[in-house]
Amino acid sequence: MIVQRVVLNSRPGKNGNPVAENFRMEEVSLPDTIKEGQVKVRTLYLSVDPYMRCRMNEDTGTDYITPWQLSQVVDGGGVGIIEESKHKDLTQGDFVTSFYWPWQTKVILDGNSLEKVVPQLADGHLSYFLGAIGMPGLTSLIGIQEKGHISAGSNQTMVVSGAAGACGSLAGQIGHLLGCSRVVGICGTQEKCLLLTSELGFDAAINYKNGNVSEQLRELCPAGVDVYFDNVGGDISDAVISQMNQNSHIILCGQISQYNKDVPYPPPLPPVVEAIQRERNITRERFLVLNYKDKFQPGILQLSQWFKEGKLKIKETVINGLENMGAAFQSMMTGGNIGKQIVCVSEEISL
Repeated sequence: MIVQRVVLNSRPGKNGNPVAENFRMEEVSLPDTIKEGQVKVRTLYLSVDPYMRCRMNEDTGTDYITPWQLSQVVDGGGVGIIEESKHKDLTQGDFVTSFYWPWQTKVILDGNSLEKVVPQLADGHLSYFLGAIGMPGLTSLIGIQEKGHISAGSNQTMVVSGAAGACGSLAGQIGHLLGCSRVVGICGTQEKCLLLTSELGFDAAINYKNGNVSEQLRELCPAGVDVYFDNVGGDISDAVISQMNQNSHIILCGQISQYNKDVPYPPPLPPVVEAIQRERNITRERFLVLNYKDKFQPGILQLSQWFKEGKLKIKETVINGLENMGAAFQSMMTGGNIGKQIVCVSEEISL
């Protein structure tokens, strides 16, 4: 059987901006038979995420993420349906997900590498298992629970950067749900600002491309900042940290402004900002959601419950077609998405 796949065509270089041409489509043949313990799956949805930028380098800079190899199939978060199974726990018609799903229309996988998903948890929206009811949702929820130190009723102000992205759009809502009294988002367009305040319950939003971020923060966070959910790093984070209160907390989710630069993760703060962090005893610890696997199941159930109760609004930007993976990745890295960036490979969920 001939299937299509996406391979890494070239590397952008540690200091380069990724482009769609870094990826290419090709055809490959799939064996007709599967072995014991394997399943054949049809890919439904694939995820593109900022952390993948590190996988485009020969050295990812971390020990828990492996680099993609040139001319080899690319992989990441995916959801699909089982067409054929020789695995004892998986049957034809089951929906499954993996963090290492090949960017391929159909694929033969080891059944042990897959996790079954329950479509009812997302009211049948299977793509949500790559977003709000998947890794980005868990990253936002567990990050805030573990590193945010929110206590309901204590009038805390939270700021979220990258606030209209996959994690940011959820983090602000979760901040409110867990007890923050004020949540302010920072993003890059007026359209995103409006979405944050009109649909996602943020109290205010700042367009960092318009005017002075520090001045706007002072105005919108008169009592200072107690919790900062950081998706971007760089100048924006320096401006936020400068206005954080004594004993406040940074949730270090991502540093997308630094991903096209050859710097360590997390990037060091400028000396003047580092001095503020030290003097005010602001925590800024690296946060890795994979270290909290014991909290995944309760986390997914909580996210699903909030979604079903209408308390967690889910936004996604969907691009159709495996051939558009590279374009989707490039768009996501430059802020073209609102909410989770998803690629729909096949919508056919019946066998």
